[in-house]
Amino acid sequence: MMIPTFFGISLVIFVVLNLAPGRPGAQQSADLGQQARNQDTEESYRIFREQFDLDKPVLFNTRFALPRASVLTDVEIAAGERPASAAEKIAAQNRLEDDGQYAVPHLVSIMRDADAARSTKVRDAAAYFLRLSAPRRLLHPFDRHPSRGVRAYNDAVQNEAAKLRDLRYALDAPEEEKRRVVVAWERWYDAHRDRFHYPFMDELRIFFFDTRFARYWANLLCLDFGVSLVNREPVLATLFSKLKYSLSLSVASLLLSYLIAVPLGVFSAVRKGSRADRVLTLLLFMLYSLPSFFVATLLLYYFSEGSDYPSLRWFPTGGFQSPGAAGMTTLGSIGDVLRHLALPLLCLTSGLLDVIRADYVRTARAKGLPELLVIGKHALRNALLPILTLLAGLLPAILGGSVIIEYIFGIPGMGLWVVDAIYQRDYNVVLVVELFSTILVLVGILLTDLSYAVVDPRIRYE
Repeated sequence: MMIPTFFGISLVIFVVLNLAPGRPGAQQSADLGQQARNQDTEESYRIFREQFDLDKPVLFNTRFALPRASVLTDVEIAAGERPASAAEKIAAQNRLEDDGQYAVPHLVSIMRDADAARSTKVRDAAAYFLRLSAPRRLLHPFDRHPSRGVRAYNDAVQNEAAKLRDLRYALDAPEEEKRRVVVAWERWYDAHRDRFHYPFMDELRIFFFDTRFARYWANLLCLDFGVSLVNREPVLATLFSKLKYSLSLSVASLLLSYLIAVPLGVFSAVRKGSRADRVLTLLLFMLYSLPSFFVATLLLYYFSEGSDYPSLRWFPTGGFQSPGAAGMTTLGSIGDVLRHLALPLLCLTSGLLDVIRADYVRTARAKGLPELLVIGKHALRNALLPILTLLAGLLPAILGGSVIIEYIFGIPGMGLWVVDAIYQRDYNVVLVVELFSTILVLVGILLTDLSYAVVDPRIRYE
């Protein structure tokens, strides 16, 4: 069930992310005649959208049945022939650019009719978007070693695109020049009319597979998680570079929590109701109740190198290693990392102790066997079952919950990385982090189920 579960979770994450407000890399201009929208800017933005499939629908593609009326409405809004706000004008331009080749027949028809009716603004807008939509897409444009057939096809596409880019005119060009370009577009379309009519099987393929989600999953099956929309670096490589920071903090805090909480749980089960049990419960509950950022701030104030108390300046104020760590010995480097992680580990561990201990104590007390030896030999094994259940969700939760700790202590882990990606609409980064957390949850559940059989001999998997 892990495979369909992973697919379903990736679908939910993908849809929510792509339907969120914002448009990465979108141009901000709402004026077709603005000089900033020059040929180089248009081409670079078109390549950007195609590279990240931002010009495609999210789940289902019905653009092969695009109605002419909707295209005409968007062209009139973009041309200023219909009253619209600046936001509506930008939205109409975005739709026309995203419709791509599916809008070409309608754009040619609109341009021809507007030319005949002397509606120059609509004609000019239709010609402008026609030049953006008509070029075909390259096959595997980022493949460094394409096959001979792919290379020949891409050469033909690039040659045709170069000719189509010349079918343009300035808004203040003479009317004779504009008419010449309009006639050239009509001739080109008449020669390639069949390209824009789709048989039923092509429509079916387009409906399911010419979408962002289908393209993304096709890349996932090849273990290609894409590149960052911001710095164009492979997101998987960057993820691995961040893992050493986040996992060092998360795994260490998880192990430390179990090593401390289980013995405390045994003690509380044996000394139920005693003064020591009540004091321990109160202290752990207080640690669990305090926000992590508050604990972190107090620890930095009292026990870091910036403390006002010289005798308590035991730990660094932040970071993962000291600036001169490269020249240290192996043991010295390990000790330096431990000094940097001591305070963040204490913050994360303190919040987990009461949760793990509480589940253990609840199960151990339910056994009704207060003797230490009996608990150690019998109740301990059964009391571990709820603790193992917690394991499935704790590690991903720690990875997500350590964002504040990473920020306060200046640790360049996954938390800060994904927060920056959310603000910058860097979809591929957010997706790879969320999918990695999904894998951790699924693997954690699997390991938990397998560990049940180790802890409880009555459980067997046939």
